[in-house]
Amino acid sequence: MAKINKNFENLVPSYLFAETAKKTNDYIKAHPDKKVIKLGIGDVTLPLAPIVVDAMKKGCDELGHKETFKGYPDYEGYAFVREAVAGYYKSFGVTVSPDEIMINDGAKSDAGNFTDIFSEENVVLVTDPVYPVYVDTNIMGGRKIIYADCTEENGFCAVPDKNVHADLIYLCSPNNPTGSCLNRDQLRAWVDYALENKAVIFFDAAYEAFITEDNIPRSIFEIEGARKCAVEMCSLSKTAGFTGTRCGYTVIPHELEVEGVNVYKRWYRRQSTKFNGVSYPVQCAAAAVFSQEGLKQIKENLSYYQENAKIIAGTMNELGIKFTGGVNSPYIWFKCPDNMGSWDFFDYMLDNIQVVGTPGEGFGENGKGWFRLTAFGDRNNTIEAMERFKKLIKG
Repeated sequence: MAKINKNFENLVPSYLFAETAKKTNDYIKAHPDKKVIKLGIGDVTLPLAPIVVDAMKKGCDELGHKETFKGYPDYEGYAFVREAVAGYYKSFGVTVSPDEIMINDGAKSDAGNFTDIFSEENVVLVTDPVYPVYVDTNIMGGRKIIYADCTEENGFCAVPDKNVHADLIYLCSPNNPTGSCLNRDQLRAWVDYALENKAVIFFDAAYEAFITEDNIPRSIFEIEGARKCAVEMCSLSKTAGFTGTRCGYTVIPHELEVEGVNVYKRWYRRQSTKFNGVSYPVQCAAAAVFSQEGLKQIKENLSYYQENAKIIAGTMNELGIKFTGGVNSPYIWFKCPDNMGSWDFFDYMLDNIQVVGTPGEGFGENGKGWFRLTAFGDRNNTIEAMERFKKLIKG
């Protein structure tokens, strides 16, 4: 008789963003005359950069001719894309080899799948609040999960506890959901902890392109020793608007080993069995992102979202509301007024000003009473949403 994976029964009934989407859609159906502004999910709103579109079209055209047709891509991604990514790292002082880079369909996939090559006996450490994928993936795998507290008192930047042992560690900086960032000393503390515990860090750098301050590392490999204990995942979803196009990359240093097993080789073995790669036109588009003109064009889009973040952060400052993020990050994480619960505040905003955000409670226990807004919305809608927000809070 077939048996189901009962670990799924330990998951919360509904994925956070599915629940907020259902509540929002139900409201829209019941109030078709109301304009609802969505600043909840971290989805981009600007179109792909022109050079990216041209590269994708060219890739499609090449597939239409026998001389340039491509079938299955290399499992690790085409060399021209990996070389472009390596060049990008070099631009901010980090050396990684093209043959340490694997192209994927977005950071979420690898963040969720990388534990395939690790035993279910590993103890997993995540921060709280946390991006739900890190937790749900390991619940599905039956692993023990422990939490490092991110709170208002520590600026939502957890520090490692030497009295606690973990084998696999998930870190995200700039952080989703809180917008907080680990500085060099804080990230070095985690690298030292991992080395001491013979642990592996899964470092999610999906928002590195938003970093503007010098003391915030854009890659964990800026920290000495990280190549012996870390894997870095990044995505073009936010960097270049690939949320619907799907492309990212993971960096696995060749010297990283666990119990004498080379992690890159083991992951390659997994990928060659379960993943057939990213399409040729999308990889052409990805390579164009890292060209000189590509970086110039995507910077314009990033600046647009950074200005949105300033608008939201400026509103919080004007109203005297405590928050993190908004600098080095497209997320603003703020304390709900009048000690309201985050789900109550979600309903309150939706009902009164038709603005949608994300309840902090959905990201963990320490998210209770906190709320996330995203800077990825349309500029005019962002301005309008903040005007509505001011009236609501002042009223």
